[in-house]
Amino acid sequence: MFSRYFLPIAAIVLFAFAVNHVMKAQQPQSDPPPPAQPPRAPYAHTVAGTGLVEPQTENIAVGSQVPGVVVEVFVKVNQKVKAGQPLFRLDDRDQQAMLKLKEAELAQAQASLTRLQKLPRDEDRPVARSKVTEAEALLKDRAALYERAVQLRQSNAVSQEEVVSKEQAFLVAKAVTENARAQLELLEAGTWKYDLDVAQQALVQAQAQIDQVRTNIDRLTVRALVDGEVLQLNVRPGEFVSSIADKSFIVLGNVDKLHVRASIDEYDIPRFRPGAKARAMLKGHADVQYDLTFVRVEPYVVPKKSLTGDNTERVDTRVLQVIYSVDQMKERLYVGQQLDVFIDADESVATTAK
Repeated sequence: MFSRYFLPIAAIVLFAFAVNHVMKAQQPQSDPPPPAQPPRAPYAHTVAGTGLVEPQTENIAVGSQVPGVVVEVFVKVNQKVKAGQPLFRLDDRDQQAMLKLKEAELAQAQASLTRLQKLPRDEDRPVARSKVTEAEALLKDRAALYERAVQLRQSNAVSQEEVVSKEQAFLVAKAVTENARAQLELLEAGTWKYDLDVAQQALVQAQAQIDQVRTNIDRLTVRALVDGEVLQLNVRPGEFVSSIADKSFIVLGNVDKLHVRASIDEYDIPRFRPGAKARAMLKGHADVQYDLTFVRVEPYVVPKKSLTGDNTERVDTRVLQVIYSVDQMKERLYVGQQLDVFIDADESVATTAK
């Protein structure tokens, strides 16, 4: 009895539910609102492009002139740095050892120059003078013997060979005396000028080698060349860095004044006018807008790198890059952030702006 009435009633209920579901499914559905309002061009005639936020100094990729192992990092992300401030330091133990060696060579060169400058020694003068006195006394003795031999030869008291022997002894004594006198004059004259020049140049060379090693040591400490802020830090103590790196160890930039690099499609270049009014909008927040001031045009048209991912976007597009400065910061902008940029393409307005 129960199943006799239950099954028809259940069939009728299910049939009504199916009809209601089909009728609702066939009704047109309204489009859901977008998660974010798309940007709208603020000008009647507009040249649109994608903007990339960058520092006033542009992104400065800091590298190393020499390879080595990082032993100390002096900065952190978001830290303000001044020009000349150390960023990180490489291992310099080998250069420090070389510096000690060159300093020892410098001390040796200085000692050699000082020794030459102090010549003659006071202790050497009496020795040289005594040699002259000794040679003169020997010469006087040999001269007397020679004269006596000459006189005796006249009376045939001595042979001619004896006279010749005395003469040779006299000449030898005379030469020894002249040599002793010359040695004394040389001693009194001091060091030769050209010997001093050689020693002086050796000293200069040793100092130059020390300066070279100190320069190499200084190069192992990478420093900031401009005032800015540490935007990115990709180096840690213990890492090996190369002078030919495939990444930026530290990225610096002056963010006190931000710039926007707008990329204008090559097909829109004829419509672009330098100095025209421009405005940027946040991606996903078109109500947040920034007034832009024209800075410069980089006249070299380059391949487009900042791709949006749109299916209709041509990856072989070339763009003209235009630099603008952000006048007021309504909301904080970050370096590398993308903006929608709209430039007034009205020729009459652009002409007036010029």
